[in-house]
Amino acid sequence: MASSHGDLRHLLPTSYKRLISEWLEEDCPSFDYGGFVVGESEGEAKLLGKSEGIIAGVPFFDEVFFQLGCSVEWHHPEGHSLPANTKTHVATVRGPIRKILLGERVALNILARCSGIATKTSTLLTILRNQGWQGILAGTRKTTPGFRVIEKYGILVGGADGHRHDLSSMTMLKDNHVWASGTGSELDITAAIPKAVQAAKAVGGFSTKVEVEVRSVEEANAAIGAGADVVMLDNFTAEGVREAAKGLKEQWKGKASFLVEVSGGLNEGNAAQYVCEDVDILSTSSIHQGVGIVDFSLKVSLRG
Repeated sequence: MASSHGDLRHLLPTSYKRLISEWLEEDCPSFDYGGFVVGESEGEAKLLGKSEGIIAGVPFFDEVFFQLGCSVEWHHPEGHSLPANTKTHVATVRGPIRKILLGERVALNILARCSGIATKTSTLLTILRNQGWQGILAGTRKTTPGFRVIEKYGILVGGADGHRHDLSSMTMLKDNHVWASGTGSELDITAAIPKAVQAAKAVGGFSTKVEVEVRSVEEANAAIGAGADVVMLDNFTAEGVREAAKGLKEQWKGKASFLVEVSGGLNEGNAAQYVCEDVDILSTSSIHQGVGIVDFSLKVSLRG
C-alpha cells in the first residue's frame, strides 16, 4: 500500500515532468484532428476504475492534465483498493474537453500500468507476510527504458522496496563483473571476488553499499570476508537457500554485518518456499515486468 510516512510524490525528480511532456508530444506530434472537431467546449470526465486492483500513479496522471490546463479531483486516494466487478468513480477531470481528450490515452496508460504493478506487488507481499516472514520484498533493475520511475513508484505504492534504481545507486557485482576483474577464468571466481569488492569500496566510499551475486557458499564467504554489505544467493534451490543462509549467519555472527538476498525466478507461485528467518531480502522482476494492468476509462460530459 501507499507509504504511511508521507506523500510518495515528494520522492519524484523533476525529470518526470519532462517525460510526461515527451509522451504527450509522442501521442500528438503535429495536428490534433479529433480535438479540432470538439472545439472549445468546457466539461468534465469521470475516471472510472473497472477492475480489481490498487490505485497507483496519481502524480503522473495529475501532471498530464496539469500540462494541458485541466484539473483533477480525486475521490479515492492512491493506494486505495478497487473492488472487482464494479465501476468505481475514482476521480473527476475538469477543463476544455479537447484538452481532456488530448491527455486521455497517455494518462490512462500510465495509471493502468502503474496500478497493475502496485497490485502485483501487494499480492506477492501479502503471500509472504501470511507466511510470517517480515523481510524485504524488492523489485529489480529489469525495468522498461524510459518508464523506470513509474515502475519503481508502483512498487513503492504496493508496499515493497524499489531496490537500486540505477547503476549509481549501489554497487552490485554480478558474475560478469567478477570474471572481468579477475583472470577471466570461471574457475577463479572465488579468488577474484575479494579484489572486486575492494575495488568497489575504494571508489564508492563509505556511502555506497556493495552487493555481490554468488552461486555458492564459498563465493558468499569470500564476499563477506572482503566486506560486502549484501550477498545475493542467485538461483539456489529453496532448500539450498535455507541451508546457506543459516550457515552464513551462524559462521559470521559477531564478526561481520551483512544481509542475505535471494533472487532468481521468484514469483507468486514459489516465493514463499524461500522465506526463512535468515533471509533478509527477496528480489524479483515478477512484480513489475510483464505485469497486467488495472482497467480505467474516462467518460466525458459537458458542463451545464
